[in-house]
Amino acid sequence: MAAQRTGPNLTKIASALGVSTATVSNALSGKGRVSADLVQKIRQKADELGYVPSNAGRALRTGRSGVLGLVLPDIANPLFPQIAQAMEMAASNNGYGVLIADSRGEVTTQTDAIGRLIERGVDGLIVIPRRGTRIGAVGCPVAMVDTPSTPGNTVSADHWNGGEQIARHLSDLGHKKILLLGNDPASNVQNDRIGGMKAALGHDICHQTIWLEPILRNGGTTASLKLPHLVETGITAVATVSDLLALRVLTELQTAGFRVPGHVSVTGFDDLIFSPVVTPALTTVHMDMAQIAEIAVVALLAEITGNRAIKTTTPPQKRTVPDTVMADTSRVPMELIIRSSTGPAFPYQTHVPNGETL
Repeated sequence: MAAQRTGPNLTKIASALGVSTATVSNALSGKGRVSADLVQKIRQKADELGYVPSNAGRALRTGRSGVLGLVLPDIANPLFPQIAQAMEMAASNNGYGVLIADSRGEVTTQTDAIGRLIERGVDGLIVIPRRGTRIGAVGCPVAMVDTPSTPGNTVSADHWNGGEQIARHLSDLGHKKILLLGNDPASNVQNDRIGGMKAALGHDICHQTIWLEPILRNGGTTASLKLPHLVETGITAVATVSDLLALRVLTELQTAGFRVPGHVSVTGFDDLIFSPVVTPALTTVHMDMAQIAEIAVVALLAEITGNRAIKTTTPPQKRTVPDTVMADTSRVPMELIIRSSTGPAFPYQTHVPNGETL
C-alpha cells in the first residue's frame, strides 16, 4: 500500500488564506494572473506550513518529469565529478534535477546506462560519451559534450585551440624537441588536443607522439614510459593531454632525478583541483565547465519545452545525429594557465625523429 503524503497540500494553503487551490497553484508555479502581493502571501504561508511540491503531480500536469540524465564516461577520473557538479548546478538554476550514470569507460555499459535513465522517465540526456563512441537515436533529446570535431556535438571546450596554446607556450620558451603524450588513441578529445599541438609547432621543432594505453596493455599499470631515456636523447618538454597524465610524468621524472622544469618542462590539460598544489605547480589549460554546462542545459531544455528560437541571420544547421540538440555556441575557449612546471629549454643537441608516433 502506498504511503500517504503527510505534508500540507495546496488545499490546506488555500483554506488558510481563503483562496482557491487554482490560485495557490498559479502563485507557486508563476503562472496565471495573481497579484504580486497575493503571490508573496501564498509563498510565505507555503513556507510556514512546510509545503513541498509534488514532482509526480507536476509530471502529470506537464507531461515532464523535471529531471535530466547525465552519463559520464568514468566517475573515478577527478575531471568528471567537477563536470557533474557544474551540470547539476546549471540544471538546478533552471529548475531541473539530475540523475547520474557512469559508463565506466565501456560501450555496453554506456548503452545500458542510457537505457536505465530513459526508463526512469528523464526528460532529456546530457552525455559525455565513452572515447570514440557516438550516440544514436534514444527516444529523447540529447546534449552531447565531447569535442567540436565529433559529429552531433552540442557544445564543448575548444580542445584543438587548447593544444595550440600549449604548443605556442613551449615554442616561445625555446623548446625544439617535444614529446606529445596521449592516453587513448581512440579518444576524439585527446586527438584534437594533440592535433592542435602539432598544428602550432613550427617546422623547426622536432616532436614525437606516444600513447599510454598500448604501453599499459603490454606492460601493466606500472609500466614505465622510459622518460629518462627520452630526456637524455634530447626531449626538453613533455606536453600531455591531461593533468593526471602530467602527474604520472612528473613522478617518473622526479624519481629518476630529473628537475622540472630545470631539465624538462611538463604541461597538463584541464586544470584539475590538484594542479596548483603539486610540486612544481602544473602549467595546464583551464576548461570553463560552468559555461559549457549552462549552454548544454539551456539547449537541452529549449528542445524539451519547444522554446528553441530559430535564428534567421544564418542558415539552419542540419542535425548530424538523431535526437542531438544544437546550441548557439558550440565551442567554449580554453585558457592557458602558466605555472612553475614549464621554463626555458635545456640545451640538448641529440637528434629526435620528427613526427614519429609510438
